[in-house]
Amino acid sequence: MNRYPLWKYAVIVVALIIGVIYSVPNLFGEVPAIQIAPARAGLKIDSHLHEKIDAALQKADLLKSQTGFEELSQEGVIRIRFNDTDSQLKAKDIIEKELNPDQTSTDYIVALALVSNTPNGLMSINALPMPLGLDLRGGVYFLLKVDMQGALEKKLNALATDARSRLRDKSIRYQNIDKKNSQLFIKFASADDANKARDVLVDGIPDMKFESEKGVDSFLLRGIFRPEAIKATQENALKQNIITLNKRVNELAVKEPVIQKQGVDRIVVQLPGVQDTARAKDIIGRTATLEARLADPIQSSIGPLDTPPIGMDAFKFGDRQGVFKKSVIITGDRIIDASAGFDQNQRPSVNLTLDAAGGRAMQEMTRENLQKPMGMILFEKGKGEVLTIATIQGEFGSKFQITGQPTTQSANDLALLLRAGSLAAPMEIIEERTIGPSLGAENIEKGFKSLVYGFIAIAIFMLLYYMLFGLFSVVALAVNLLLLIAVLSMLQATLSLPGIAAMALALGMAIDSNVLINERIREELRQGTNPQLAISTGFEKAWATIFDSNVTTLIAGLALLAFGSGPIKGFAIVHCLGILTSMFSAVFFSRGLVNLWYGSKKKLQSVSIG
Repeated sequence: MNRYPLWKYAVIVVALIIGVIYSVPNLFGEVPAIQIAPARAGLKIDSHLHEKIDAALQKADLLKSQTGFEELSQEGVIRIRFNDTDSQLKAKDIIEKELNPDQTSTDYIVALALVSNTPNGLMSINALPMPLGLDLRGGVYFLLKVDMQGALEKKLNALATDARSRLRDKSIRYQNIDKKNSQLFIKFASADDANKARDVLVDGIPDMKFESEKGVDSFLLRGIFRPEAIKATQENALKQNIITLNKRVNELAVKEPVIQKQGVDRIVVQLPGVQDTARAKDIIGRTATLEARLADPIQSSIGPLDTPPIGMDAFKFGDRQGVFKKSVIITGDRIIDASAGFDQNQRPSVNLTLDAAGGRAMQEMTRENLQKPMGMILFEKGKGEVLTIATIQGEFGSKFQITGQPTTQSANDLALLLRAGSLAAPMEIIEERTIGPSLGAENIEKGFKSLVYGFIAIAIFMLLYYMLFGLFSVVALAVNLLLLIAVLSMLQATLSLPGIAAMALALGMAIDSNVLINERIREELRQGTNPQLAISTGFEKAWATIFDSNVTTLIAGLALLAFGSGPIKGFAIVHCLGILTSMFSAVFFSRGLVNLWYGSKKKLQSVSIG
């Protein structure tokens, strides 16, 4: 009657083992570290860089922790752990000077970070600590405002280029194209040309409506954004900026960053664990875009200190300068996709796909400039660096390759940068907050104390009121907390203060199930039922009530999860998981304890239930 089969005890043992393994990493905490990542495509992290950093640290008599270098090949970065924050801060200055001797040009991003101190054995089975939210770990908070007018201006520039290309394709003559107050003005010499252009542009540029106007000595075609196009452009700018920011914060070693939309034109960025606010600002405001230009056919490169010819621009090209015409063929705004690959000689390359307007511009330029040199220039923070200069061998359009990458990793890095691209619209930081690690530690301490004191209070009450069955309930409650922490760690769910509040609530709800069971058993005993039968009946009758109450509470938790955001969603995740683990521990596990203690006693006369 009150005996579990062996397989049920096996399930309990396995659950306990998994709970312990995946909960333990949360006890190891984090250690200070330095993260180093290339700031430009083409740079790589290799053994020579390791030796250079090692020598600089040894010269300054700074010791790394025993784990030493930790290379993250997929992210193309390395981390160096230290035993204390003093060593970390000193090492950052030393490494910064060693890797970036020219302060006007940053080759490597050197950022402060906090990394998990979990042993490698546990990490190998993906037993990792729960990521902590901004309120527990400390870090930085930014509220960014997106310049929606800037997004429209950028869209207008693209449409103006598209209009030029379409009119040229149809051999429609125009005098000039002007942009003013988010409107497009195209001037024609005759009404016939204006009407033809209107027919072409209405079909080709659906984002605008075109109106004909009679000027003093010319005919005007005025293009005005449609309301739905304005809304779509602004929404797309916000989404693209969020995507770009997500890709950029990877360089800051941020675990579980929060980047989300707020209102119509604002973005919230929370970076838990980031200690270097200045570096975070630098990364968030970073731009990376591509330009294709024709190189000087006579002298495509000059010395590093030479002055370029009149009417030409010069950009860094290895240890020299590349010389290019000022006119730009295409920019990174025209890139739809970028992926790493190999050319016909199996050398690393980047495959680019352009939009329709970019493809037409590239096709026209290559058709008219066969056997002339063309270069690809990557711009970051307003500085251009030449990726490659190649001779145009044939006409091509929306798909082509950039060759000249030294390694596969550099090709991957460049493809990532070009996919992330520049921000779709300018942004400014309108609110900034820094939460120090000490405040985060204080929040953790207070949250931990609330859980411990709550647990102790519940344990004392249950032991005094239900005696041995109270002890079973307390053990089940401890298992519930263990399993909840383990599941959160396995899912890598971010824990914040609302999450700790949900844990405290889970303790109260879990013990409520045991109270129902104990009271049912008491009721059966008062009616004179045999103790063994009273235990069995008590668990069975309480189950329906426990199930109903937990399901209704779970529905409320799922509603919070579906419609909530930020702290509310964090609370809902822990709340829902706490309900599921409490149903296992309060019913299945606690009955296992009772069965183990009383199940073998055939002539049971009484039970210790108060």
